[in-house]
Parts: sequence; structure tokens; C-alpha cells
Amino acid sequence: MNRIIIIGSSCAGKTTLARKLSAKLNMPHIELDQLFWLPEWKQRPQDEFRSLVSDAIAAERWISCGNFTELREILWNRATHAVWMNYSFPLVFSRAIRRTVRRCFVKEELFSGNYESFRQSFLSRDSILWWVLTTFRRRRRQYRQLFDDNVHPSLKLIELHHPRDAEKLLENLDSG
Repeated sequence: MNRIIIIGSSCAGKTTLARKLSAKLNMPHIELDQLFWLPEWKQRPQDEFRSLVSDAIAAERWISCGNFTELREILWNRATHAVWMNYSFPLVFSRAIRRTVRRCFVKEELFSGNYESFRQSFLSRDSILWWVLTTFRRRRRQYRQLFDDNVHPSLKLIELHHPRDAEKLLENLDSG
């Protein structure tokens, strides 16, 4: 496992798993959201974002996490493994709620000095909760179709259906 992409719904736990895998495998972690978001929740220009990601994945070993359709070809063509966190909607949405509440009240700094506010998180169309509600099924269908159609035949898929599967993956790295 030299070049790993971790994909799945927003709030599935991609970043957490990427950090753990990065530590276990001693590999750099490329957090796509960190590269994408500028201060004040401004989006990095597409060409600049793509260039940053291309530079990062030029390395021989890395782990990336995130869902950016516009980067799929460059990431998936370079990756050796895809870890798909294909968790149930109730699990993902409950994680989204817990994470959002925590971030709002603790004032957890995210990417480029950004924070989730109560208003943004609960009273806005830009809400991560609304995003999960509106993208979960579509993203799941897209990934299922991509893997069923074997669009990237050299990419080895590891599909996780429950957090226990992620724990087993990490444990297997210890024993294997």
C-alpha cells in the first residue's frame, strides 16, 4: 500500500482514518480540504488547487482523504489502493451532528483559520449537515458504479461498511 485514497461521504471519518494510517505506515497525509479552503471559507482557484495536489501526489508514498470529483482522475490514476468508507446514512449523519456541535461550541479551528459557526452549521444552505443530506445517496451510487464498472482496474478497493472494519484494517497492519 503505497498510494492510498480514502473516500466516502462527508463526515464518515476519512480524515481520522487517514491520520491513523499515516502514523502506522509512516506516510505523508494529504488532506484535500486543507489544500482547498482558504481563509474565510474562500475556495482556492481550481488550477492552483489541482497544481498543489499534483505536486503532493508526485511522491512515491502518500495517503489522501477527501471527495473532489474534479481531482478524481489524477488521484485515482496515481493511487494503488482506495479505502471506501461505505457506512450507513444513520451512522454518517449522527457523526455529522456530533462533529458539528462539537466544532461550533469548542470553536475548533479547521482549515486556514476557518471555524464552523452555529449559523453556518444549522441555519444555512452551506451547512455541512445539509451537504450530507443532499449528497450521501448520490456519492454512494457514484462510487458503487465506478467500482462495479472497474473504471480503474489497477486500483485495489478496500470497502469498509462499519467502523469495526476500519479498526480491523488498522489491526491487520500491525500483524501483517
